[in-house]
Amino acid sequence: MTIDEISSASKEMRVLYVEDDRRTRESMMETLEEFFERITEATDGKSGIRLFEIQPFDLIITDIRMPEMDGLQMIKKIRELDHDIPILIVSAYNEPKFFKESIKLDVEGYLSKPVDRMQFAEVMQKIIKKSRLKEEIEKNLNLLQQYQEVVDVGSIVSKTDPNGIITYVNETFCKISEYSKEELIGRSHNIIRHPDNPSDIYRQMWKTIKEKKMIWQGVLKNRTKKGKFYYVQTTIKPILNKDGKILEYIALRNNITDIMNPRRQLDDLIESCQETIIVLIKIEGFEDMEKFYGHSLIQILEEQFAQKLVEHIPKECGFERVYTLGNGEYAFAKDKKICRHKADFIVDKLKKFQTRINDLTIRLGEIDYYANILVSFAYGKNAFENAKAGLKELKNRKLEFILANNLVKRDYEETQKNLRLLKTIKRAIETKKIICHFQPIINNETMQIEKYESLVRLVDEDNKILSPYFFIETAKRSKFYSKITSMVLENAFRALERTGKKISINLSALDIEKSSSRKEIYRLLERHSTKASRVVFELLEDENVKDFEKIKSFICRVKKLGVKIAIDDFGTGYSNFERLLDYQPDILKIDGSLIKNIEKSDLSLSVVKTVVGFAKEMNIETVAEFVENEKIFSIIKELGVKYSQGYYFGKPEPL
Repeated sequence: MTIDEISSASKEMRVLYVEDDRRTRESMMETLEEFFERITEATDGKSGIRLFEIQPFDLIITDIRMPEMDGLQMIKKIRELDHDIPILIVSAYNEPKFFKESIKLDVEGYLSKPVDRMQFAEVMQKIIKKSRLKEEIEKNLNLLQQYQEVVDVGSIVSKTDPNGIITYVNETFCKISEYSKEELIGRSHNIIRHPDNPSDIYRQMWKTIKEKKMIWQGVLKNRTKKGKFYYVQTTIKPILNKDGKILEYIALRNNITDIMNPRRQLDDLIESCQETIIVLIKIEGFEDMEKFYGHSLIQILEEQFAQKLVEHIPKECGFERVYTLGNGEYAFAKDKKICRHKADFIVDKLKKFQTRINDLTIRLGEIDYYANILVSFAYGKNAFENAKAGLKELKNRKLEFILANNLVKRDYEETQKNLRLLKTIKRAIETKKIICHFQPIINNETMQIEKYESLVRLVDEDNKILSPYFFIETAKRSKFYSKITSMVLENAFRALERTGKKISINLSALDIEKSSSRKEIYRLLERHSTKASRVVFELLEDENVKDFEKIKSFICRVKKLGVKIAIDDFGTGYSNFERLLDYQPDILKIDGSLIKNIEKSDLSLSVVKTVVGFAKEMNIETVAEFVENEKIFSIIKELGVKYSQGYYFGKPEPL
């Protein structure tokens, strides 16, 4: 059926739509109004029940998590009133417990938010077909006095005797189950039963068809002879003689695997295997593409790209289907125990597959798009988690292919290391073991110390002194960073009382952008107002600055109090001469990597000359960091650098 045909067939359906989030509801209504003309909205499960009790509906579409009464509780109540009404779950939650519970409640489908229009149309097509098929079955059973061989192309049909022993299966049953008729007839349906189905569902089924002698309907998860799983919407009818005695049962099933959430299907495959082989594929730069091309074109791209993956799937590795996971991600998967290939063979085939895909052209309207994919391959236990970690690794390291085994273990060990470090940082803060060491800065003409740079240190439980290299980045990702900044500021300003020299204090954009840090600085400057002229703030350049105006305002305010501004690590990385016009610094600290190499690198020498010349022209003082020997000192002094800082003159130490 085309979308127009599906829309036409569903227009007259009376729909109850239950969703608590207003924006989600408004967005979803755009899709629903394309298919239905009569839609009643409810904002939670309780109001959904009330509406269902007072007016008839043909279809219910509901979210899961809602106030008052959630979607699953509402469905249970509705099933007590009407077991046959089609129900479709649309949710952002894909946990197994929700999915299994929805199977128990006999829902027609389980779609993830945001709902894809094509996927929704496919679900509606199944619902419409099922509804029509059910009507046809009931009609035929009445006409043929409850007994006639069910023939329907595309449906899975079986008959059993009153004890549940199979007496007939059609070809479709054999095809999907991978068993022959001879293997099935004479056996019970346990042969295809998947252990994931809750036992309650079978007790309910037998109670309905055997005790109540009524039709039972529900979704069952079955498994094939080779161990694959599939979902079927099942209808079972007890066939009665004129005295009401059960002669046999007829079961009609429809394969609904394709309308189930692909990620849910992948999760089910992984859960059913002790070890898996997983290949995750990501369209490189997909997030940026979505902004550039727009949602409509991206949907077309994902659909066409999925088709290309199907066409080029490396079948020699045993992969048979593509799981579309959304957000430009796709997956191949299989049970490792049935794989006869070694990892090297699969890696070779995947790399060739990747090359073929990267050479393809996809037409987007009038645009030719050349896809580039990232491929993460993992096998064994935790294969999916490793493959996901592999995609992140590819992005971080700017690679295109990775064998991602053991990445989760590595990340776990790294996490444990970070947790231990966070404990060390927390303990150091609580025991005031965040201290400052001070490194002298020398006037190259007078050879006298004119100022000290305040450098943060952490004293650990073993009284070992750690430089910020070992802890500051971890601290920045936690609530402890602002506390460290506060302690450093206190220590640095306290040093003004112990020396008549200037004190240079490092500040990052993160410090300045944080309101609490700015207030702390203003408070300290006010308390030490007579010494503010001996304070130098060294600004660490950062390409992630969010608010330049806030930083400019901060600089302007502290300079009025007599504070000097230095730009740290100038000359490499994010150095930007235009930014100097905004910051109006008093001092440039030339990046240490340039100074260390100035003896041997003509490029470093040339860059330093340029920086010094520019600084002199702008009347800005210069400081050379990492002055480690006499030869370096002689060179930078000859170039006209005003100050030196480095081990040649002194290491960072307590004042």
